[in-house]
Amino acid sequence: MARLQRTLSNISEDSETDNGRVGIVAGAIEYPNQPALAGRAALRTGSDHVRAFVADPIYEVVASHDPNLLVDRYAGEQFEESAVERTRELSEWADALVIGPGLVDADADAVRETIDCVDIPTVVDALAIEPALEADLSNAVLTPSGSEDDAIKEAYGTLEAFSKETGAVVVLTGDTDEIVADGERLRNETGTSALTVAGTGDTLAGITASLLGQGMNRRDAAELGAWILGKTGELATAEYGPGVLTTDVIDRIPDTIR
Repeated sequence: MARLQRTLSNISEDSETDNGRVGIVAGAIEYPNQPALAGRAALRTGSDHVRAFVADPIYEVVASHDPNLLVDRYAGEQFEESAVERTRELSEWADALVIGPGLVDADADAVRETIDCVDIPTVVDALAIEPALEADLSNAVLTPSGSEDDAIKEAYGTLEAFSKETGAVVVLTGDTDEIVADGERLRNETGTSALTVAGTGDTLAGITASLLGQGMNRRDAAELGAWILGKTGELATAEYGPGVLTTDVIDRIPDTIR
């Protein structure tokens, strides 16, 4: 905890330096708001620039969410091969990438190819997790919730074995969030039952990507990202009680970091 608090202080005091850029590949017609939630969380965590790359039909929805969020689009309704090269170009602009929140019916090969072709730290979330298991995950943080880790366990037996064999870091969200890295499992002690509200997984992805984009290593970003989400959820719940929304949580991220 002391180490995380020192890291948190460094983030808060380093506001005059370059705080990084985050690219986000997310969303679909069924889930048009996920890119904006992840992007807003990254901005509130301190990223200088966040660009969402979304399917054409949801472009206007995402672009209208927040004037601070940059938005670009690819043709078609699903993420597929034709969008991979544009995503690689996005990764050359960004310092960290998020792929997966709300990414319904994405082409599995396109997801794998994207992860393989980018050279920056990548947060792999939600629907991108299963297809990503055949990609190079040595520079990835996976953020599964609920049953999203089933495919990992089926392929590797345990998350510890998965992290050792692939080099990936995992943040498993649930009643108590757990971080698995280098074959070790750590528990995060912050949080509240209100964080079961829809959208907090997208928020965690955005927070973690922001920390990666600010230069933090993957294990520290995973630990601190889970801690920030949990503590921010506590602050929001103290004000709103059981009616807390994901946007309430996101807007209190700066209070936690401060």
